[in-house]
Amino acid sequence: MNNTQQSVLLVEDDRDLAAAIVDYFALEHVYCDHASDGALAINLIERHNFDVIILDLNLPRVNGLEVCEQIRNKGVDTPVLMLTARDTLEDKLTGFEKGADDYLIKPFAMEELVVRTKVLAKRKSGQAMRLTVENLHLDVKRQEAYRGDELLSLSPIGTKILELLMRESPNVVSRKRIIEAIWADDPPDSNSLKVHMFYIRKQVDANYALKLVHTVGGKGFVIKKMGS
Repeated sequence: MNNTQQSVLLVEDDRDLAAAIVDYFALEHVYCDHASDGALAINLIERHNFDVIILDLNLPRVNGLEVCEQIRNKGVDTPVLMLTARDTLEDKLTGFEKGADDYLIKPFAMEELVVRTKVLAKRKSGQAMRLTVENLHLDVKRQEAYRGDELLSLSPIGTKILELLMRESPNVVSRKRIIEAIWADDPPDSNSLKVHMFYIRKQVDANYALKLVHTVGGKGFVIKKMGS
């Protein structure tokens, strides 16, 4: 597999369907690994980086919903496309609550599967519940941030800004996007974001030689190890 080729993990216990999907992806120049049960899928996800996970709902050993919930709780932000024969709104909402990014109802056209997979491969999932950049960690469910073993003291808004920056890392996030994402239709005064970023930087970087919070002139803010 070359460095630019997309890498997909297919988790599907129907071996005939799985073989057909793997072959079709090969024709589209997409590398597709395969796991036939949920436990094997979790093991592969922990050891390899995939661009997209295609996850069947009904799986032996560990079902698709449990797989999705487990990997999100571990901080995996790989987009998940869930395959299912269940098409009720309740089933879809349950899948999204567990961390799925998209749904495809069986039976489906191979062309649609490929298109949706390629779209998902262009972005990280927003469903991960544990975020990590270097030794900076954020537990999204508990809204607790740590640098190493040190619990950071951040306001609820500061924590939301940190989450946005960590989800987008190593990309720069513009001031406009932060304001729209955090304050929506009720923007703060002009100094509010500046003050929040000052305090986030103080909490995250004050006691460490490796600085992670950076201002990018004319563009916005980024959380990453500079040079990476």
